[in-house]
Amino acid sequence: MRRRSRQVLRSAAAGAATAALLAVAAPAPAHAVAGTTPAAATARQPAAAGVRFTDIPGSGGITLKGNVVAPAGADGSRRYPLVVLPASWSMPQFEYLAQAKKLADSGYIVVSYTARGFWLSGGKIETAGPPDVADASKVIDWALAHTPADPEHIGMAGVSYGAGISLLTAGHDRRVKAVAALSGWADLLESIYGEQTQHAQAAAVLGGLGAATGRPSDELQNILKSFLGSDLGKIPEMTAWGAKRSPLTHLDDINAGGAAVLLGNAWGDSIFPPNQYAKFYERLTGPKRLELRPGDHATAEATGLLGLPNDTWTSTRRWFDHYLRGADNGIDREPPVQLKSRSDGGYDTYRSWADVERTRRTVAFDGTRTIRAGIDSGADGGVALLSSTLDQFFKLPPMVSVPLLPRAFAAVWQTGPYAEAQHIRGNVRLHTTLTGDKESGTVVAYLYDVGPLGVGKLVSHAPYTFHGRTPGKAFGVDLGLFSTAYDVPAGHRLALVLDTVDPLYIAHNPAGARLTFASPELSVPVKS
Repeated sequence: MRRRSRQVLRSAAAGAATAALLAVAAPAPAHAVAGTTPAAATARQPAAAGVRFTDIPGSGGITLKGNVVAPAGADGSRRYPLVVLPASWSMPQFEYLAQAKKLADSGYIVVSYTARGFWLSGGKIETAGPPDVADASKVIDWALAHTPADPEHIGMAGVSYGAGISLLTAGHDRRVKAVAALSGWADLLESIYGEQTQHAQAAAVLGGLGAATGRPSDELQNILKSFLGSDLGKIPEMTAWGAKRSPLTHLDDINAGGAAVLLGNAWGDSIFPPNQYAKFYERLTGPKRLELRPGDHATAEATGLLGLPNDTWTSTRRWFDHYLRGADNGIDREPPVQLKSRSDGGYDTYRSWADVERTRRTVAFDGTRTIRAGIDSGADGGVALLSSTLDQFFKLPPMVSVPLLPRAFAAVWQTGPYAEAQHIRGNVRLHTTLTGDKESGTVVAYLYDVGPLGVGKLVSHAPYTFHGRTPGKAFGVDLGLFSTAYDVPAGHRLALVLDTVDPLYIAHNPAGARLTFASPELSVPVKS
């Protein structure tokens, strides 16, 4: 198992450098200086911003490499809203320059910095631990002392790692009034260890990029070794490590601070799947907004890296305009849940995540299926950072020929053809009864849209691992598949496929194991 994990780590890290470039972006520009009308701000602002590279003191005596982008002509005679941008995992402070310049041209002071442990910043990689949160506060301190930033109008934003640090800082530093957390996480453990299943490719990408571009702490190296090596005895230690770095753990502090929180993610995010963001969103009590779009990790925001038009950056710009300078742009009155369909690219809007899943249809299947474990049937969730990107840009999700799936290794059920299109929105839930002849095992559930020729396009999937079960004794399995927005055309079927191996995950199937599934049932959320 450890040899296989190391192979996954090496292969994922080798292909991740290009994908990482997609994981960098920053909020789009705001349009005015705090306390002025948009027209007055435009008239008073020069055309171009200036960039200054600088060292910024971090916590514990380290130095962070950063840059300041300020409105041209800013001389301290007045104050400007401040936006702090922590860099993404493995990326230097340069990543946000295009968007930082746009923000500065609109009247914001923007400070971006390379997180500790990466590139030329000091320290070691702490994976959004307490030192990273302390660094963010130190950057705010420095910006208030060395730039004409307004201490009453401070925001933070970032993609991936920068998103997590921004959310965590909002819970610990009450000066932060607005956050745009894009392609980030709320629950680190659910993201990479949901249903007791290690997300091998996701962890390998993070570990590989960290080793290639920075200095992982001893703690991080030990956690990754235990995680990828399936050291189940270290689960309590890994759980505590992940909880400390999860905004969900600090939810009460974030709510008490009252920061306005914009959450953005992609349906197919292979590093931080969207379910954990949706759950976190529902528990936020301050001003909030949730936007989910097609794509993989950070690809929904990727064009913003070049300063190109992008829906995510448009929303981020409006979010900061309203909550940092008080612009009456209507974003606070719009339905706060914005979902973009993978199928037609249109948006559906809702007042809450509960409204998304209010209408459900039950799909019940008859019969029992027994499969042999440990053999890949050919059904899988794709490749991290690639498959959902192909779906986003070319409508090419992972596909299989459902009639040709080997029934010895894949349990398959299908509906009849639907007379009308089925507009799936949200989290499909699976219930089944499982009997294994070993005490441990891993199951991966797939939902396919099957056309007339039997080709199935992946709608959603999720893994499930069990330990300590009595062999031969049936038990219930309730599993939420990753949330999505997908339209099944009229005349197509839905297929449920259950197998035991997927390259995205580490499986725990003893040699020779057999699994039996009885009468599975799906609860499918549909747009009414």
